Formats: sequence, C-alpha cells, structure tokens
Amino acid sequence: MNGIAIVVGTFHKAETERMLATAVASIKERGLELRAVVKVPGSYEKPLAVKRLLLRDDVAAVVVLGIIERGETAHGLVMGQSVSDALIQLQLEFMKPIGIGIIGPEVHPSQIPPRLHPHADAAVAAVEVMLRGAVEE
Repeated sequence: MNGIAIVVGTFHKAETERMLATAVASIKERGLELRAVVKVPGSYEKPLAVKRLLLRDDVAAVVVLGIIERGETAHGLVMGQSVSDALIQLQLEFMKPIGIGIIGPEVHPSQIPPRLHPHADAAVAAVEVMLRGAVEE
C-alpha cells in the first residue's frame, strides 16, 4: 500500500541529487517504503518512466523530481505543460498518486537552490495525503 517510487531528471545533476536525498529522507520519515529510484535524462522522459513504475504492483505512488530552467525560447514552457499534462493523465489512468516536484518552468538559476528541498518534500507529502485518503472538511 505504501510503496513509493521516485523518478528524477539528471539534467541538473547536482541539484536533483539534493532533491533526491530530501525525498528519500522524507519518505523514510513518513513511514513509507521506497521501492525504486529511476533516473532519466530530462523532463520529457519522465512520463514513460512513471508509467512503467505505475504498472508495478508494489508501487502505490510516484514522486517526480526535476528542474525546468528558463531558456531563451519557449521550449521550457512547452516542456513543462506537456509533462505536467502527461503526469496528471497517468495519475487518473492508474488511480495512483503522482507527486510533482518539478521546479519551473521558467525558473531562473538563482531561484533554484531555495526551492530544492521544499519542492521535493512537498511532492512526497502530496502522495502521502492521497495514499492515506484525502481529508474532507
């Protein structure tokens, strides 16, 4: 019930390794079980890696980590929108939560460091809430 997998992009390797360490620690602190860590080159590869993990019986949720930095063209905006849409569709298709801890799109390099830990932790927190049952008020 509580097996979590992580998909993390390696394009910003130093930064995403910090995000990964935060997510792993957050999973352990919450009493969840880490089942797998899958590293992919960038954001466009994340939906396929997530789908492969969601097909596994021992994976109840996936946390997705990465960074989509501001570029000189609209490439990052297009990437951010298409990846977000694909991840939301996978969540609905498999009825398993996906915590999206992708910083950006359009993030400026100076904005990345203070967002690494909060985004990773929030993605884990989101799947925990959904696994335990969303609270109605």
